[in-house]
Amino acid sequence: MIDLTSHLSKEAKRREPSKLKAVLKHRTPQMAYLAGGLPLPKYFAWDSISVSTRHAPFEGGIVGEQTQENALDFTVGYGPSEHDIPLGSSLQYGASKGPEQILAFIREHTDLVHRVPYEDYDIITTVGSTHGWDALLRTLCDPGDTILVEQYVFASAVETAKPLGIKMSPIVMDDFGIVPEILEKKLSNWTGALPKLMYLVPTGQNPTGSSLSKERRQRIYEIAVEYQIIIVEDEPYYFLQLDPYSEESAGAKTFKNETDEHFLKSLVPSFLSMDTEGIVIRLDSFSKVLAPGVRLAWIVGQRPIIERLQRQFEVSIQTPSGFTNAIVYGTLSRWGQSGYLDWLKALRHEYSFKRDMTIKACNKFLPKSANVVVPIAGMFFTIRFDCTRHKEFKTKYSEDPLQLENALFESAIKHDSCLVPGSWFEMVDIDGKHSTEIFFRGTYAATDVQTLELGIERFAKAVNEIWV
Repeated sequence: MIDLTSHLSKEAKRREPSKLKAVLKHRTPQMAYLAGGLPLPKYFAWDSISVSTRHAPFEGGIVGEQTQENALDFTVGYGPSEHDIPLGSSLQYGASKGPEQILAFIREHTDLVHRVPYEDYDIITTVGSTHGWDALLRTLCDPGDTILVEQYVFASAVETAKPLGIKMSPIVMDDFGIVPEILEKKLSNWTGALPKLMYLVPTGQNPTGSSLSKERRQRIYEIAVEYQIIIVEDEPYYFLQLDPYSEESAGAKTFKNETDEHFLKSLVPSFLSMDTEGIVIRLDSFSKVLAPGVRLAWIVGQRPIIERLQRQFEVSIQTPSGFTNAIVYGTLSRWGQSGYLDWLKALRHEYSFKRDMTIKACNKFLPKSANVVVPIAGMFFTIRFDCTRHKEFKTKYSEDPLQLENALFESAIKHDSCLVPGSWFEMVDIDGKHSTEIFFRGTYAATDVQTLELGIERFAKAVNEIWV
C-alpha cells in the first residue's frame, strides 16, 4: 500500500475533529443528553413520507404505466422498521459519513461489483459527485499544484479546480480515451513537482463518449503506481455500459433480464477493482441511475483520505438530505442488492435503445463530411469533422478550426438544433494550438426519440449549409 498522507493539502492537514460531533457518542438511552442542539422529533413538520415506485425485477422494463403487479408503495414514519431509516433519525443532525444503513448498502454493493483488492478502504457520502470532486481538490491540492486531466474534460470539473489555483495539464485522447503511451512519455519528461492526481471519467466519458478498455486501464494504473499519482475515477456512467450496436438490430426494443453474474461480468473492470496499492479514489453517484436531484453520491478510497474528508464535511455539508436518505434507502432496502442490479440492467437497455436510434438517425441524415463514433457507454455521442477537408478552411476560415466550429454552431441554432461545441471542453496545452478535428457533443438522454431524430435531421441541414 502506498502512503498517501504526503499528498494531503495544507488545508486538510490543519483540519481537526469537530468537538460537537465527537460528543454525540455519549448520546445513549440512559444519558441525560443536554449537549447538542437537536430538536425533538415531535417538533418536525412531517409525520411521514409516502413513496411510490416499482418493485424488482422490472421484467416489463422501467418505463410505462405502473400497475398493481409492479407497484411498490411504502411509507416511512417514526417507528422502527426493517427497511427504513426512521424520520426521527433521517431528519435529525447525523453522522458526517452518512447514515450507517446507507453506508452498509453501498459497501455491500462496492464489494459485489468491484471486489476491492485491499480491506482497509472506507466510504463517505456526499451531496453529488461535483461536490465530491471539490472536496477532494481541497483535501489533496494546494494553490499552484498541477493535476492531470483528459484532453477534453467535463466543464464543471475544470470550473471547480480553476478558482482554487490548481493548474491542469491535459493528456492526449483518441477514440478510446487517454493514450497510455503518451501519458508515460509526458511523465518521464516532467520537470518539477509531479502532479498529485489524475482526474478521469473512464466510462462513457463526458464529453467524448469514449470508454477505456480493461487493457488501457491496467496500463494507466501501472504508470500511476510508478509515479505515485492518485487516480480519481469519476464514474457516474459506469452502469450505462451499453449493449453491442448493430445496424440490423438497431431499435429492437425487447428487454430480456440476465443473471447478476452475467451482467457484472459484462462490465469493464474499474480502476478500483485493480487497486492493490490504494491509489484510486472513486467518485460514485446515484445521479445518473436514480435521479440527479437526489444529490446523493459517495467516495471510496483509503481510510486516511476518507477521514480527512469527514473532518471537512463535519463543518460544511454535515450529511446529505434526510429526505433523500429516507427515500433512497427505503427503496434500495426493499429492492435488495439483486433488485438494484435488475434496475441497472433495465436502465442499460433503455439507453442502449436510445443510442441505437441516435446512430440510426445519424446514418440516415448526416452527410459524409461528418463522422460519428458509436458510443459503447454513457449518455453522449459526438459528431466529428476534419476541418482540413472543408474547401474554404484556408480562405474563409483562416485555417482556424474555432471559426468553422462557431459557424456550424450558429447555423445549427438557426435551424433549431442545439449540440455543444467540443472546444468548450478542450484543455489547450502550452503551445495553445487546437486540433484541426472539431466535434459537437449531443446527448440521447434528455429527449424522446422523436425529438432526438428531429434534432439530428436539423443539425444535418445546418452542416449542409456550411459544409459546401
